[in-house]
Amino acid sequence: MIAGGCRCGAVRYTLAVDALPPVYCCHCLDCQTWSGSAFAEQAVIAVDAIAVEGQPVEYAFTNPSGSTSRQFICGICHSRVYNTNSARPGLAVVRAGTLDESDRLVPRAHIWVKRKQAWIAIPDDVPQFAESAPVDQFARILLG
Repeated sequence: MIAGGCRCGAVRYTLAVDALPPVYCCHCLDCQTWSGSAFAEQAVIAVDAIAVEGQPVEYAFTNPSGSTSRQFICGICHSRVYNTNSARPGLAVVRAGTLDESDRLVPRAHIWVKRKQAWIAIPDDVPQFAESAPVDQFARILLG
C-alpha cells in the first residue's frame, strides 16, 4: 500500500497499488493557479484504488467542455488531495505532493509546456507536450 495525506493530517489515504504511481507535471494556467506554484505534479490511478480516512470537502464545478470536475480537499488545511472528472470515469488524479514518499517520484512527462515558467528546465529525455498529450500516447508513457 502507498499512503499519503493533506498537510495537517486530517485527511489520509492509501492507494491499493504495489508501487508508487507514475507521475506527470502539468504546467497549464489552471494547475499553476490551483497549486499556487509553477506546475502540478499528478498521478492518475483507478478511483476504486483510493481509500480515504477523514472528511475531505468536495468542490465540484463544470468545465467549459461540460464535464464535471470534483475536487477533494481537506476542510481544515485546504490541501487539494485528488480529483475526478466525469470525462474520465473510473479514474482519479492524485496530487503527487501529498504522497508520503513524494521525494522518490520522477515525472515521466510534462504537459502544457507552452505555459511553463521560463526558468524550468525539463530534461531532454522526458516527453513534453505543448498542450495536452494524445490520450493513447500519454497512457503508454505513464504505464511505461
